[in-house]
Amino acid sequence: MLLPAKLLLLLLIPLTVVLHHGWANYDQTKTLDYTGQVEEITYENPHGMLKLQHENKTWTVVLAPPSRMNSRGLAKDMIKPGDNLRVVGYPHKEVKDEMRAERVYVGDKKIELR
Repeated sequence: MLLPAKLLLLLLIPLTVVLHHGWANYDQTKTLDYTGQVEEITYENPHGMLKLQHENKTWTVVLAPPSRMNSRGLAKDMIKPGDNLRVVGYPHKEVKDEMRAERVYVGDKKIELR
């Protein structure tokens, strides 16, 4: 028996909510501003990620989706492992050492991600 389209849609909506972590999980009352060395970077959907070494601690930095990064001027080849990078963003409320980037500074260029 096939489910009507509306019923199927209602069943799938909770699944998509669970799969996306949401920005409400980040504490926007605490701004982090770190400069460090990029250990690794991924530039893929649903959003880019990088590992940033800052003061003997490695942070997981959640970036914007690649399409937004491109439209804001952050091309895939602009950040590589070993580069120094400044990241400004918000810490995750529960996941230690994770932050959501609001902006990055590549050289003297500021790129707003949100």
